[in-house]
Amino acid sequence: MLLINKPLAWLGQRLARFLSKRTHVHGVAPETPLALLRATLRPGDVLLVEGHSRISSAIKYLTQSTWSHAALYVGDHLAQAGGDPRHCFIEADTVDGVRSVGLEEFAGLHTRICRPVGLDGAAARKLTGYAIQRLGARYDLRNVFDLARFLFPTPPLPASLRRRALAFGSGDPTRAICSTLIAQAFQSIRYPVLPTLHRQDASTPSCPGCVDELLRVRHYSLFAPRDFDVSPYFEIVKPSLASGFDYQKLRWDEIAATHRHPEGEKP
Repeated sequence: MLLINKPLAWLGQRLARFLSKRTHVHGVAPETPLALLRATLRPGDVLLVEGHSRISSAIKYLTQSTWSHAALYVGDHLAQAGGDPRHCFIEADTVDGVRSVGLEEFAGLHTRICRPVGLDGAAARKLTGYAIQRLGARYDLRNVFDLARFLFPTPPLPASLRRRALAFGSGDPTRAICSTLIAQAFQSIRYPVLPTLHRQDASTPSCPGCVDELLRVRHYSLFAPRDFDVSPYFEIVKPSLASGFDYQKLRWDEIAATHRHPEGEKP
């Protein structure tokens, strides 16, 4: 078995390096200045990233979303735990596995901050501690093989099957992918991301028609980066607004505006 696994591991690593190479992606959303991001982020925030790698294209196709990667902001909790003081994020990388990185890792990329609501300091430390303890865990290379298939011409997947396609990995929680790692961290403190709703009879004699609504935890392998964006339990924080936005202070290029032609009209 070991002889079989070694070639597969070698091939998986080569494939992961190939898929993680950045490619040119034309984007319309501007990047957020790193200084503004740094001033806005809080421990426990999830940073969504519009990646420019080959594997990002597969994830964006499967999820029909802008976001292909997610990282957990841990702030100075990592340094306090003995980690690299220059780093403030925990993420799962296709090549290096679960690792810590600095804010500069996301320079030049379109990002979004998703903030859990109502976390106190103790809950935030438990959340970040869960992720920090998993540093060094391996990326699920089976997931790499599965995602690679969607970079080649294939019949379009029905929308109902795209999310399931993200759950092809081994199912071993020590072999994390980016959204799985973060989903498990939030599940460890019982904070909801996108739970399913289950209704059952309340069994209350005084209210025979009443029902109880209970949340059920969704399996961690089914989470994608976009889930933190669409979750009703995360606040979208835009650094340009959080820093005190005043539209009256914006400077417009009036000369360029007077020479701009309406869309679709030739000069």
